[in-house]
Amino acid sequence: MSKIYFQGTYGAYSHLASLAIDSNAEIIPCKTFDECFLNASSERNSKIVIPESNRITGNIGIEYLIFKYRLNIYAEYFQKIEHNLLGQPGVKIKDIKNVFSHAQALSQCSKFIKKNQMNEHVRADTAGSAKMISKNKKKNEGAIASTLSAETYGLEIIQKNIENEPGNLTRFLVMGKDLKQPEFNNKKYITSFLFKLKSKPAALYQSLGGFAINGVNLTKLQSYPEKNSFDSFFFLCDLDGHIEDKKVQKSLEELGLHCQDFHVLGVFEADPVREKKA
Repeated sequence: MSKIYFQGTYGAYSHLASLAIDSNAEIIPCKTFDECFLNASSERNSKIVIPESNRITGNIGIEYLIFKYRLNIYAEYFQKIEHNLLGQPGVKIKDIKNVFSHAQALSQCSKFIKKNQMNEHVRADTAGSAKMISKNKKKNEGAIASTLSAETYGLEIIQKNIENEPGNLTRFLVMGKDLKQPEFNNKKYITSFLFKLKSKPAALYQSLGGFAINGVNLTKLQSYPEKNSFDSFFFLCDLDGHIEDKKVQKSLEELGLHCQDFHVLGVFEADPVREKKA
């Protein structure tokens, strides 16, 4: 049986995403993202399901681990995020004075929290908050988490879908040690890679010229400082297309001329949700 590692506690959105990706896998929680990457880099028949960015609050902050471990990306998966206020059975909204959750979840539900005059308490993850208030059994404590968390920890859903904006999505990456990529045919693909430029003036401007000339669309380009450095940066990039497409190959060859470090992270089918978002 294959393994999937995720960061957090059972009932987390990463757990939900893992079940949607492969419900037959052995799904194992890890305390930290680093632990997830470490496990997958040492075990061949295992994967990790990691949140990469959120539609509303932006990057999750795992880029340095992508750069460090360089695991292969097999797929992307967009998970709909529906936040719920959870509490002890029989408790009403007016009873809850203290609400616990991950910082991003609190931020994404700020209007509801303010309207109901609740005190925010930041915790490491959403499901962990649900687990904690389940143990505490205090009527004035609530958690913002998934419906799966309510089922897992015997809590009641006091109010469903309390997020500021409906249609919130988190993009997850499915990653692992083995190299795998789909055959090039008539489907929509994403090629993901990282690079570090040679130190010279206008390096980034020059390096991106090949994409424009060959008509290749970049869907993501983000810079991150290398560890313990403020003058050395690496870039994470996604483009529309398969690496075996001639246009993509020419673009990447042009980019390579300007790079000190270049690494393909993965080629995978674009999630159909991208079409709906467009």
